[in-house]
Amino acid sequence: MAARRRADALIAAGKVRLNGTVVRTLGAVVGEGDRVEIEGRAVEPPACATYLMLNKPVGVVTTMRDPQGRRTIADLVPRRRGVFPVGRLDYDTGGLLLLTDDGELAHRLLHPRFGVEKTYRAEIAGRLSSEDVHRLSRGLLVDGFRAAPAKVRVVGARADRSTVEVTIHEGRNRQVRRMFERLGHPVLALTRTRFGPLKLGTLSWGASRELTAGERAALRRDRRPPPKAPRTK
Repeated sequence: MAARRRADALIAAGKVRLNGTVVRTLGAVVGEGDRVEIEGRAVEPPACATYLMLNKPVGVVTTMRDPQGRRTIADLVPRRRGVFPVGRLDYDTGGLLLLTDDGELAHRLLHPRFGVEKTYRAEIAGRLSSEDVHRLSRGLLVDGFRAAPAKVRVVGARADRSTVEVTIHEGRNRQVRRMFERLGHPVLALTRTRFGPLKLGTLSWGASRELTAGERAALRRDRRPPPKAPRTK
C-alpha cells in the first residue's frame, strides 16, 4: 500500500486500523489472522511476492511518485500493487535497482548487519595512484565518518580519466562519490552493476525484468558478514 515513510504518515494521521482499532503507535505488531485497514480498505498480503530488477537511467528519481513532477521509477516498471525500491540510487546515478513487495527480504538486504555488497562502475577524473587504492582498501575518512574497506579495481586509465570498479557494503548517502572526491578524483559517471548476488548483465537502460528462481534463492542465501575495518593507531 505504501513505502515505509508514507506508511508512518498514514499511521500518524489515524488512517490505519488494526482489528477495528485505530493504530497510534509506529511499529505496532501485526500477526496472522489480524485485520488491517487503511482508510477503511482491508489490506491483504500478496499471494506471491514480486521481485523486479530495473536498470535505472540517470535522471530518474528512485521513488514511486514525485511531488516535483520529475520522472520516477514508477514510470519504468509494470504496474504492481505494493512494489517499492530496495534502497535507492541517486538522481545522477544509474544501474541495478531491485523492487519488491517482500518487506522482510528488503529489510535484510538493507540492514548493515548483513553487509550486502554493492558494486559500482565509476568514471572518475584523473588517475588513481597506488596510494589512493590502498587508502580505499583500508577504509577512508570521509566527511566525519570512516568508510569501511572497499574493494577497488582499475579497469582502464587515460591521462585525464579512469574507469574504476568499486565494491562496498555500506549505503551512506552518495558514498562512492564522496570517497573519490576525498581523494581528489570527482566522479564523472556512476553505474551500479551488482547488488548482492544480482548482476545487471545486459539489461538495457530503463528496462526491467522479473528475477529468476535462481536469483531469488541466491538473495535469500546471501548472508556474507561484512569485512572488518583494520585497527588504526
